[in-house]
Amino acid sequence: MMTFTLWDILRNLLLAARWTVVLSLVSFIGGGLLGMALLYLRIGKARAGQMVVQGYVELFQGTPLLMQLFLAFFGLGLFGIDVPAWLAAGLALILWTAAFLVEIWRGCVESVARGQWEASASLGMGYVQQMRYVILPQAVRVAVPPTVGFSVQVVKGTALTSIIGFVELSKAGTVVTNATFEPFTVYGLVALIYFALCWPLSKSSQILERKLNVAHRNH
Repeated sequence: MMTFTLWDILRNLLLAARWTVVLSLVSFIGGGLLGMALLYLRIGKARAGQMVVQGYVELFQGTPLLMQLFLAFFGLGLFGIDVPAWLAAGLALILWTAAFLVEIWRGCVESVARGQWEASASLGMGYVQQMRYVILPQAVRVAVPPTVGFSVQVVKGTALTSIIGFVELSKAGTVVTNATFEPFTVYGLVALIYFALCWPLSKSSQILERKLNVAHRNH
């Protein structure tokens, strides 16, 4: 019977953790870009655009991420399209992330005083100019803590991609457990690695929030 040292177990988990990090970054950056585009529609004056984004948000927030992963992976297969697990995982997480970020950011934008909109409009600024030069710079200070906080949820959400065969930290934990028959050790290390990934994000959110608050008071 093959024996595994603690280092063997940890090394394999760390190798898989790279894909958790990559998928988290792709999901958060891709979701952020899509969320920003949707934000312009969500708070814009076009009623049709608002309704489309609202429907999108309700769909992705109102259904389990697990189901969305299944649909992304198996749904296109019904039409004879072979979707790799990494592509389905990335696509589903990007769409899911965008649905939450657009609502987080909408709340932050709407927290900016209405007078700021009126003042910038009186200067002849268009909608895009108002957002870029007046509204978004103020909304960013409010948006940082919940945005970074949600990035922790994205990291945790990657664990669900193991259900469609994507080998990240959670899936690797199952594979290593089946090989070593040491579930307590393996999943204990998996939990520690997730903590090592998520705790700095939460801590950096607190530090950045304090710095932004200080900068705002100084102005």
